[in-house]
Amino acid sequence: MNNLRKLLFPFALIYQAITGVRNYLFNKGWLVSRVYDFPLIGIGNLSVGGTGKSPMTEYVLRLLVDNYKVATLSRGYGRKTKGYLDVTPDSAVNRTGDEPLQFAKKFKEVYVAVDEDRRNGISLLRNKNPKPEIIVLDDVYQHRKVKPGFMIMLSAYDSMFYGDFILPAGNLRESRKGAKRADCIIVTKCPSTLNEMEKGEIVTKIRKYSSAPVYFSTIAYGVKLHGASSIDLNELPSSFTLVTGIANPALLLNYLDENMLRYEHVEFSDHHNFTEKEINELDKCDVILTTEKDYMRLEGKFKHATLYYLPIEMRFLEEKDRFSTQISGFLKEFSK
Repeated sequence: MNNLRKLLFPFALIYQAITGVRNYLFNKGWLVSRVYDFPLIGIGNLSVGGTGKSPMTEYVLRLLVDNYKVATLSRGYGRKTKGYLDVTPDSAVNRTGDEPLQFAKKFKEVYVAVDEDRRNGISLLRNKNPKPEIIVLDDVYQHRKVKPGFMIMLSAYDSMFYGDFILPAGNLRESRKGAKRADCIIVTKCPSTLNEMEKGEIVTKIRKYSSAPVYFSTIAYGVKLHGASSIDLNELPSSFTLVTGIANPALLLNYLDENMLRYEHVEFSDHHNFTEKEINELDKCDVILTTEKDYMRLEGKFKHATLYYLPIEMRFLEEKDRFSTQISGFLKEFSK
C-alpha cells in the first residue's frame, strides 16, 4: 500500500463496514437475493476493473452457444442511456457501452442486452421468442439482488484479491471474505510459464477465503490485426501510435515490447469516452493500434488515421476440461 493510500485507510474501514452490513443482510435473507429456476451464470470480481471479465464472458459464450440459446446481460458501463436496451451489431456505442457492443458483433446468435436493473433485464430477456435457456451475467459479483446459480470470480495474477485492501486504501469493492460466494475462482492474466509450485502457493492463500475450485488462465493475442482490413502484426509500420482506454494495459505493452515494436503510447482511463478534440488530435497519426474494446468507441471516427485492433482471448493453463466439466455439471442440475 503506498503512502497516499495509507492515509485513506480510515475511509476504507468505513467502506468495509457499509459493504459488510449489506452483505450480512443478504446472507441472512433480510435483503432478498432472487433465485431462478433456469441456469444463470455470473461473472465478476472483488476488485475494480482489470481482471479480464470481457475475455471470460466471451469464453463462456463460446462454450455454450453451439448447444443452447444463450443471452448475456450487462449493466452497460459508460453508456448514455438508462434502463433495458437490446444490443445489436449496429447499435451506437454511446447507447450500449463498449463491451456489450463487442459481444453483439462477435456473437450474432446470442441475445445481448444491457440493464442496470438485472432482475428487470432477466425478465425481459426471458420473454423473448425463442426464450434463452441460459443467461450469462457480466460484472455481477456485487449485484446481490440476483443470485446466479453458478458464480465465477476472477482475480488477476499480478494483483490477487488476498493481498489487496478495501477501497479507497486498495482496489477491493468488498471484503476478501466475499470470495466464499464463488463457485469457482479463476486466476487471470497468468504468465504462460507459471509452474505447479507457484500455482500451489496461490491456491493455499486462496484457501483462507474460499474452498471453491481454482483455475489458472492467461491472455492470448491474435496473430492478425483487424480493422477495415486485416494485417499481420509484423506488417505494422516501424513506428505507430498505441491508444488504450482499459484498466491495465501492462500485458499489451509487454507483448508489443517482446515483439520489438516501436510505438507512442497514448493512455486514457478505462471505458473513456473520447471527446471531439481528442479524436481530432489522434487523427493526426498515420496508424493507430488499439484494443478491441477501445475499437468499439473509435471505429469510424477518423478521416486520416488508419485504425487497427489486436484481438485477445482467455486460455486456461491445463484446466480447461476441468472447468468445462464443472459448468456441464451445473447445467445438468436443470435437466433432471
